[in-house]
Amino acid sequence: MGLSDKIDNQAEETAGKVKEGAGKATGNERLEAEGKVDKASGSLKQAGEKVKDAFKD
Repeated sequence: MGLSDKIDNQAEETAGKVKEGAGKATGNERLEAEGKVDKASGSLKQAGEKVKDAFKD
């Protein structure tokens, strides 16, 4: 996994934050929940990348 995967994971987390904020602002609980899931997924993938990087060195 390379730099593009790390960028994709960060983009997913950021998109989740945006969705969550939009959901809160509009009172749309479903959009807010989707944002939380996307944010958590991106964070989890980033953590996996960090573990892989730690074992590479």
